Amino acid sequence: MSGSWTDGIVLKVVNVVLYWLFLGSNIYTYAAGPAYYGGKETYITPAPWAFLIWSLIHLLLLGTVIYQFTAGGKQVVIDGVSWRFPLLIVLNSIYVNLWAKQHYIIAFVFSLFVSSAVTHIYYVVKKYHLAESLADELFVHLPFSLYHGWTTVLVVITAFQAFGVNAATTGAGIWTKVFVFLALFFLEGTAATYSFSTAEGDLPASIAIAWSLFAIFAQQTGSGFVHWSSLVFAILALVWVFKGAYGLFVRTRGGVRLHDEERAPLVPGA
Repeated sequence: MSGSWTDGIVLKVVNVVLYWLFLGSNIYTYAAGPAYYGGKETYITPAPWAFLIWSLIHLLLLGTVIYQFTAGGKQVVIDGVSWRFPLLIVLNSIYVNLWAKQHYIIAFVFSLFVSSAVTHIYYVVKKYHLAESLADELFVHLPFSLYHGWTTVLVVITAFQAFGVNAATTGAGIWTKVFVFLALFFLEGTAATYSFSTAEGDLPASIAIAWSLFAIFAQQTGSGFVHWSSLVFAILALVWVFKGAYGLFVRTRGGVRLHDEERAPLVPGA
C-alpha cells in the first residue's frame, strides 16, 4: 500500500517549519558576506566562493522536504532518517550562528555535533536505502553526501579558527605549517576514503572536499608552503573525484551488483 501523504504528518510539518526557519536563516547569514567573511582568517581558510556549496545543499534539502510527501520519500525521510533530520537542522543553525558571531571554540564543539548528526543520517541512507529513482538520487543521496563531505571540511576550518593563529597578524611558523599539512592530508585522505566507500564511490562527498581544497589554494597566498601544498592535495583529491565519476558511470550501465544487506528495507519487516 502506498499510504497517504498525511502519514507521519507531524514530523513532515516539523521538517518543513524548521527548514524555513533555520536553514533559510542560514542562507541569509552566509549571504551577508562582510559580516561573515570578516571573521578570523587562518592558514586553512578557503576563498569565500567555497561557501557557495551551502546554497546548493539548502536547495537540494528543499527538494528533500518536498519529496517526503511522496511514498518513496516517506520511506527514507520519515521512516528512515526520522527525527535525525530536524535535529541536524537545529544543530546546524546553532553552529552557523555561533560561527558568524566568532565564538569559535563553542562553534567548534557544535561543528562536531553537526558532523555526528549528519554522519548518522549518511550511514542510514547509504546502508539501508538503495537509490531506486532519480528523486532518490537528487533529494536523498546527493544532499546528504555533499553535507557529509562539507561538514568534514567545516570541522577542520573551525578547529583552526578556534585554536590556530590569525593569518592577518601572525606568520606561519613551523608548527602551523605542520598542522596545516596534516589537515590537508586528512581532507585528501577523506576524499580517497569516499571514493573507496562503495564499488562506485561517493562522488558528491569527494567533490565537496576537492572544491574546498582548491578554495584553500586560491585563498592562501601569504604562505608559499600552504599555497602549494593545498594545490597538491587538491589535485590528488581530484583524482578521487574522477574515480568516483568513473564508478558512477559504471553503475549507471548496470555494472554494480549489491549485496543482500545493501538491499535491506529501512523498516525491519517491510
